[in-house]
This record gives sequence, structure tokens and C-alpha cells, in this order.
Amino acid sequence: MELDPLVLSRLQFAFVVSFHAIFPVFTIGLASYIALLHGLFFKTKNPAWDRLSLFWTKVFAVVFGMGVVSGIVMSFQFGTNWSNFSQASSNFLGPMLSYEVVTAFFLEAAFLGVLLFGRGKVPQGVHLFAAIMVAVGTFISSFWILSANSWLHTPAGVELIDFRFHVTSWTEAIFNPSFPYRFMHMAVASFLTGGFVVAGVSAWFLLRDRDPEANRRALSMCLWLLLFLAPTQAVIGDFHGINTLEHQPTKVAAMEGHWETSGNVPLLLFAIPDQDAQTNHFELGIPNLASIILTHSIDGEVPGISEAAPEEQPPVLIIFWAFRVMVGIGLLMIAVALTGLVLRIKGRIFDKRLFLKGLTAMIPMPFVAVLAGWIVTESGRAPWLVYGMMTHAEGLTPSLTGPMALFTLIGYILVYAVVFYAGIYYLTRVVRNGMLPEEERDTTDENFKRPMRPMSAAHTPFDDDVDPVRS
Repeated sequence: MELDPLVLSRLQFAFVVSFHAIFPVFTIGLASYIALLHGLFFKTKNPAWDRLSLFWTKVFAVVFGMGVVSGIVMSFQFGTNWSNFSQASSNFLGPMLSYEVVTAFFLEAAFLGVLLFGRGKVPQGVHLFAAIMVAVGTFISSFWILSANSWLHTPAGVELIDFRFHVTSWTEAIFNPSFPYRFMHMAVASFLTGGFVVAGVSAWFLLRDRDPEANRRALSMCLWLLLFLAPTQAVIGDFHGINTLEHQPTKVAAMEGHWETSGNVPLLLFAIPDQDAQTNHFELGIPNLASIILTHSIDGEVPGISEAAPEEQPPVLIIFWAFRVMVGIGLLMIAVALTGLVLRIKGRIFDKRLFLKGLTAMIPMPFVAVLAGWIVTESGRAPWLVYGMMTHAEGLTPSLTGPMALFTLIGYILVYAVVFYAGIYYLTRVVRNGMLPEEERDTTDENFKRPMRPMSAAHTPFDDDVDPVRS
């Protein structure tokens, strides 16, 4: 069987992007949380805030390192696998990626050093300022990256002349039509991810009665945040969907599994899209709801997938179900946040063990939702690399062969497996050790044993009986 370098290159980029994306989406939200903890300690001098800030700074350092390592190869892939695209888009993407490094990465790296190693060595106000600058740097970085990514979906401010993009308006290119919605959507997703991870870890500590004062404060803060942000994300997602319907109608049609342009479109809860037959099997839906959501009218017309030529249609089955995974987890997040509110009113928020266990189990859910959302976004653009202007096939490196692409794909998988294993191992150690100083730990308690193995997907994230061979 002949190896297709285009398919393998797309798989490789999808793998690297998916692996990398879970780290920035966590560190963006966590950096702001750490800055808030430093500010609370600076103002109140309560040592609980200091213990929390020290603990979560350790977590941030490990995750930030994993993000840097996994993200370095991203730029190299443009040259190795997508040289035609790199050459064609260099007038725009070259400066954009440079701005990200100069204005954001340098800022993060410099002040992260002060944040990690300056505790007790620099004035407290300087340490707080470093935490704030790291948080600001993460948002500046996401600004440039998401602007560049949004431009691929809604290209603006450029002309394609002799297979090269020439910038006609930097303002229009940077602030392209989908960028504001994508930026807000990802920013809130970052806070939701950080919030659920902090809430889950805090709940895990409370179940073991470890530093209850600090972890009650952390859990309470996060549940207030989630109560506000989870529904807000649904509203932002609605605006983002309407914007996508305007600029990428085929993507929205694939998300809804809607084949023929019509009104009174049902919201499909279940279906098996058949792209060859251009239809769905086993449909189960709510009448008219898709029209209401997308057009805010019960009989609003929604474009169908068949409006695009078969060769310009994205992979409908993948997009259809990835979208439902994302939305389903979003609804679950809202339910968890509302449950927290009910328990808070009843005064049971810290001692309802089933709820605390549920929060611990929710730790991976935001990451799954983010990955599902990226699958919808990027697969929905296919077969376009720059929507409506350049296809994936046109951007591929001409000299790339199937075996070459397969070799690098396998190499990335192996290397990233080692990175992920090591990262999870050290994250598990940090969490199990907790936030109390060494001299205050009860080393006779089995909950305080130093971990010898990383977590397994078959166990609660920080259990002690993990076998990496079985995982």
C-alpha cells in the first residue's frame, strides 16, 4: 500500500498540535490563578495563600516545561512538511510568530525565573509583579497564536499573488473576522481548565484531610469561578457559532450533520453521518432547535453540507461527534458548577464526599473538551489550509515522501510519549507531596508517601497503587 505524504503530514501535525495544546490551555488559566494567590498573600499575609501559591507554582513549572518542549517542533514542521505553505504565508505568519516570541515568550521566561527562584530572595512586591507578568505573558502569547490561527480560517487583509500572500492591511489581518470570538472562547476555556484542575486537586486533598484550611479556600474560589464561567462559555460559543456560520457555513453544517439547505432544522442528538451517501443514519433530534440556536429563528435557514463540492467537504463524521463531545462536557461543567452552588447553600460543599470525588474525576474533562474543540475547528477547515485560498495539497512540501513522513510521525510519537510519561510522573509527585512544608508532614501517614510510579488512566489520578506497566 502506498503511503500518502499528505495524509501522514496532516496526522503528524494533528498529533503534535493536540499534544501541545493541552499544556498552554492549562498554564494560561493557572498563571492568572497564581498571580491572584500572590496578590492575596501580599494583602492579607495569610500563610494559606502562600502555601497555595508555592504549590501551584511548582505545578505550573512542570506543565510550562512540557509545553515548551512539545511546542518547539511546531515551527520546524512548517519547513519540513509544509514548505510551500511556509513560503507562501511568510509575509504574514513570519512576523506573527516572531511577535509572539519577542513580546510574550521572552517575557514569560524572564519573569518565570524570578517567580520560581526569587521566593525569599526578592522583595515580596517584586515577586508579585513577576507572577503578574507571567500571567500577562501567557495572554500575549495566546493573542498572537490565536490571531494567526484565526487568519487561516477567515483570511483577511491579504492578497494572493503568484502563490504568495501579500499583506494589504495588518489591522484587518491580525483582527480577522473570527479572531475575537476564538480568542474569547479559548481564554474562557483556559480558565475553566485551570479551575477544574485546581478544584479537583483541592477536592482530592480534602478527601484525605490534607491542609483543609488552604484547600477549602482554593475549592471555594474555583467553584465561584466555574459557576460564572461555565454558562458564560456557552454564550460565547453561541456567538462563535454564528460567526462561523457566516464565514464557514460548511463547517457548521458538518457540526450539525445537516446535508441539504433548509429551514426548521432539528438539533441532532444522535446520528451516523454517511458522507458517501450524503445522508445520516439513525437520526435522533429535537425539532427546529438547530435553526433556533444558529439563526435565532424557529424556521431559520441553515446551509447544507452538499452546498460544497464533495472534494471541498470536511470529514463530517469526525466533526459531528467531536462537536457533541465538546458540548456534552460543557453541559456537564455547568451541572457540576450548579451542584456546587446547591451544596454551598446547604453548607455541605466541603464534606459531601461524592461531590468531592466527582470533582476529582472531572480533572481530565476540560482537556478532552479542548481537544474535541480543536478537532472541530481544524478538521472543519479541510481541505483548506487557508480557507478558500490554499488547500492542504497545495501547501505540502513537494519533495516529501510517504516513508519520510511516516518516519517522523513515529519519531514524534515515541519522543512525546517519553515527555508525557516524565511530566505526569513529576506532576504526580508534586501533588502527592502536597503543599505543607517538609517538617510539617506526617510521614507515617500512607497518604504522604513519596510516589514511586506515575498515574494510570484506570485509577484516580493520585492513587498510590499505580502500575505503569499496566497503564
